[in-house]
Amino acid sequence: MSAHATETTDPNDASDPNDATDPTDPLARERAHLTASRAALRAMRADVEALDIRDVTANWVNAIVLQAQIDDRIKALADLAHTPLFFGRLDYLHPVGGELAEGAEGERFYIGRRHVHDADGDPMVIDWRAPVSQPFYRASPQDPQDVATRRRFGYTGGELTAYEDEHLSDPGEAATVSKLLQQEIERPRVGPMRDIVATIQPEQDEIVRAGLAGSVCVQGGPGTGKTAVGLHRVAYLLYAHRERLARTGTLVIGPNRSFLHYIEQVLPALGELEVQQATVADLVAGGHEVRGEDSAATAVVKGDARMAEVLRRAVRSHVTPPTEALMVVRGSRRWRIPAYELTEIVEELLARDIRYGAAREALPQRIAHAVLVRMEQAGEAPDDRVQDAVARNAAVKAAVKEIWPVVDPAKLVLRLLSDEAFLAEHAEGLLTAEEQKLLLWTKPARSVRTARWSAADLVLIDEAGDLVERTPSLGHVVVDEAQDLSPMQYRAVGRRCTTGSATVLGDLAQGTTPWATRSWDEALAHLGKPEAVVEELTAGFRVPREVIAYASRLLPAISPGLAAVESVRETPGSLVVREVADPAELTDAVLAACREALVHEGSIGLIAADARVPALAAALTAAGLPFLAPGEETTAESRLTLVPASLAKGLEYDYVVLDEPAAVVDGEPDARTGLRRLYVCLTRAVSGLTLLHSAPLPEALATTGAATS
Repeated sequence: MSAHATETTDPNDASDPNDATDPTDPLARERAHLTASRAALRAMRADVEALDIRDVTANWVNAIVLQAQIDDRIKALADLAHTPLFFGRLDYLHPVGGELAEGAEGERFYIGRRHVHDADGDPMVIDWRAPVSQPFYRASPQDPQDVATRRRFGYTGGELTAYEDEHLSDPGEAATVSKLLQQEIERPRVGPMRDIVATIQPEQDEIVRAGLAGSVCVQGGPGTGKTAVGLHRVAYLLYAHRERLARTGTLVIGPNRSFLHYIEQVLPALGELEVQQATVADLVAGGHEVRGEDSAATAVVKGDARMAEVLRRAVRSHVTPPTEALMVVRGSRRWRIPAYELTEIVEELLARDIRYGAAREALPQRIAHAVLVRMEQAGEAPDDRVQDAVARNAAVKAAVKEIWPVVDPAKLVLRLLSDEAFLAEHAEGLLTAEEQKLLLWTKPARSVRTARWSAADLVLIDEAGDLVERTPSLGHVVVDEAQDLSPMQYRAVGRRCTTGSATVLGDLAQGTTPWATRSWDEALAHLGKPEAVVEELTAGFRVPREVIAYASRLLPAISPGLAAVESVRETPGSLVVREVADPAELTDAVLAACREALVHEGSIGLIAADARVPALAAALTAAGLPFLAPGEETTAESRLTLVPASLAKGLEYDYVVLDEPAAVVDGEPDARTGLRRLYVCLTRAVSGLTLLHSAPLPEALATTGAATS
């Protein structure tokens, strides 16, 4: 972007910022278009609100469905005062076809979060997901894509205050970083995560617009925007395949409730209100409550993919081959099915390896068919109604109950964890004696209801449940922070998209569970999507260069061979490492650092080892510093959030105060996991990080190179 090709305006320019009708003032004309577009959006909403369902429906069921659709449409057309209706403009060199432009004629298009049209149906704002909007994200001087000018807009509190032009088809135009783009990326955060629709980069846009048929895995370090990419991909797919996904459903899976609360406003801001959000624990709960906790070693075994085969063996073990013939009485006739023929039917069903419940439902029909063959041989002419009647015969039902009994998934898992002989029988050749011992409860529960299930136990029950009855599949599933899933958890997620696709988001360096993902190929195989394309995001847009470089010193120890993030943000003074000689003074120093951070605009995160959180909470309260819990929205009373290290993953704050890194490391079961947890905590800052410690820092961080005080 050359100097002569850049035209930036702000409220201090000589032109009157309140004059929206001055034809000689470009900013005024853009403000006038914004005003007209907002009026058109209000009119669109008013048209929907004015609909009278009594004119179009004849029964109460249709009325309820239609009213729900109308209510959703009204919500989607809400005009958020502090969310810009459009953020860019494209001026094409040549007219764009009507199909690509959503019915628009001409060569100028305003790009925004949703489509807005005037009373005549002509578009005033084009949805960012429309094909005609794609060059806004991908066009460049080297590949202008028939765009003459790309204009970006700057806003302050919802008011359009600036614009900036790139003349992409000008041979003399040189690619430079847009100041407005940089300002939007660095804009202070307030409350939950916001969308990045105005700042999507070309490599991110390629992932966002990838087709629905294929699954994608995104490896991205801190600040590369992988979470935002995943959410915007959902929004794009809903735009491009709305009818299909309306039938099959979409789901976003996050690591915990705090994270889901943090991201929950992104999709509604883009006009998408129907996407489900859940944790893996929510998916597998099945009405059971987590009341127990496993040791790390036990959880690793329960999360191992070998448990799937143990469960499969245990489920199939309930099938008992018949030893006696079956006699079916119909009227005055008796029909005998010998044991060997029943055994052949059972073996054929087992060989098909269909789900246990489906095979159980098929068994009476197979037996009934064998009876009908004998009827036909005897000269009778039975039809399908006779076969159904035979399948419901009391003798057939009794035989099915004996041969192929009902299996309750929770009771099955309870028996595996309680019955040493039963576990040994089905884990033979799969689990060692030591691993089996880890699985067995020292004090077995009396019943499913009284069992103290752990989170890993519920995943096993979910697996067993799918062996009995197929889990319904959704059209598309996004799973974030996937590097922390166990193989069995991947299988649980994969069951939710067997006939759909998935977007997997994560960072191998941020794996903080004992079973953390070692490679994406392995993880995708457990998910059931081995063909998924793995994309890597290495450009950092959120974390300052000085901060990410400091955190990346840990990479050789926590994830050898993984490329460090290259931040595009140069923020001098963004990192301060401060040693407190007297441990008794550390808490006071942390409080002082929080006060210093609160001088700045934006959100503040105080991150500490979980064990330190109660003491810090008491100290903050005593010092009169109000604070929030992770995921809560900032308020006029508080912009400071106290964050346990275990919940920091995925969250971002403008300024972070990190308390005692050694305590973060020591809070994990092993040093490598502790360093990974610390890496996560070090990379939550968007504008500045202050690290305070009295205990020695990890060796990789103790070397010079960071600002100290």
